[in-house]
Amino acid sequence: MKAYAVINFLATMNTQLLQQASMLDVNEQMELVEAIWNGIVSRDAAPSLTDAQITELDRRIADHVANPNDVIGWDEVKAAALAKVKQ
Repeated sequence: MKAYAVINFLATMNTQLLQQASMLDVNEQMELVEAIWNGIVSRDAAPSLTDAQITELDRRIADHVANPNDVIGWDEVKAAALAKVKQ
């Protein structure tokens, strides 16, 4: 298969996958995103962080060290995000 044919095939496949994912409800889309991310992480394939991301993470860690009780659990964050999307 020639390179341009492979690229065209992959573009079509990606478009179809995105169309299928867009037909899922919000909860299913979030589950899909979590499953994809977990698969990436399990292969140690996460992308490198940018300098800006490293700076932001350092800022957040420093904030957490200074305010260890000022936290929100994932379940609460997820519920709030889902509620906001459903508005």
